[in-house]
Amino acid sequence: MKQKESHSGIYLLPNLFTTASLFAAFYSLVASLKAQYEVAAVAIFVGMIADGLDGRIARLTNTQTAFGGEYDSLSDMVTFGVAPALLLYSWNLHKLGKIGWLVAFMYTAAVAIRLARFNTQIGVADKRYFQGLACPPSAAIASSFTWFCYQNQLEHFFITILTAIIAVITAVLMVSNIRYHSFKEIDFKGKVPFLYLLLMVILFVAIAANPSLVLF
Repeated sequence: MKQKESHSGIYLLPNLFTTASLFAAFYSLVASLKAQYEVAAVAIFVGMIADGLDGRIARLTNTQTAFGGEYDSLSDMVTFGVAPALLLYSWNLHKLGKIGWLVAFMYTAAVAIRLARFNTQIGVADKRYFQGLACPPSAAIASSFTWFCYQNQLEHFFITILTAIIAVITAVLMVSNIRYHSFKEIDFKGKVPFLYLLLMVILFVAIAANPSLVLF
């Protein structure tokens, strides 16, 4: 995102949310190493929420800076690239040996390429669309699938193969030229029909009832 440079310091509020996203990602890494896969998946979703708020808050408060943009991009690499890949590998892909960690690396590399391409297209590409699947939904697919399978004790070798297939497909979609709607034109400050609020309540109830299944 295009941003104004501040030479006197950095704005605390948006960078605080970026730091929260990075902290959640690091916590997910630690949880994955401890085989706490459900906690690791939840931490990625927490990081996703924080990452979604930092840019919007920066735009709403007019506190966008070049530093914030770079910091956000580096944080995204950990939150949506390294953390989900390690979660997939630590939980299931390690059973495939060398192929497993190569698939995990492929996913991480795809996130890096996706972010680099996104950064070079700022101000040029149509804001209504993303070129290639965005990193947050890719991380959501990986972490929610892990969460769902782990919670339901799905540990068959077929699940391991399916995990690798999902990781490869999401990696390919991220670096593809397929266009996805960005939903950036949605005005959160405008009025909406009452039905929208009711639908949001139903969605929150469904997530609370079975978060791993509904999120996946």
